[in-house]
Amino acid sequence: LNCLLEQNCQLHVLSSDTSFDEIMQLNPDGIFLSNGPGDPIATAKITTPVILKILENNIPLFGICLGHQLLAIASGLTTEKMHQGHRGANHPVINLRNKKVEITSQNHGFCVSNKNLPKNIEVTHLSLFDNTIEGFKIKDKMAFAVQYHPESSPGPHDSKYLFDDFIKNVIEYKKSKSLAHA
Repeated sequence: LNCLLEQNCQLHVLSSDTSFDEIMQLNPDGIFLSNGPGDPIATAKITTPVILKILENNIPLFGICLGHQLLAIASGLTTEKMHQGHRGANHPVINLRNKKVEITSQNHGFCVSNKNLPKNIEVTHLSLFDNTIEGFKIKDKMAFAVQYHPESSPGPHDSKYLFDDFIKNVIEYKKSKSLAHA
């Protein structure tokens, strides 16, 4: 939340069982799927219909940790329980777009499977420890997610640019909304 407040965002914190209609009453310019505890498959039973409607309406979406897993499931990917999860700081992750290694903080016991990737999914980040998917983008939407914690504080700040990327999507979406209403 602090990273979004630093970007001058007005925030509404909602529970995972908030309906799409309730979300739309807030007229959001973007949706952030946060981290949290739990089995992503069990949580996705509640969240997938809402995430699909958000995607259908082309609202910018950014997920981290559990939010990454929930966006993945809604996008046709699967998750699996890890033998040993990723815990703690100093996890090297490669950004496949710019080939830079980011040092990340992580706390998860599930990962997104790399089997049967839909054609509209671009894997953007991989773990250098075990080659698991650490980030992806939906090619035809303003939606992306990372498995790790770019907001980690104190800790590495290599991934704070992701909040800038999300805000760029929000600004683009707001412009398209205002043009549509003009």
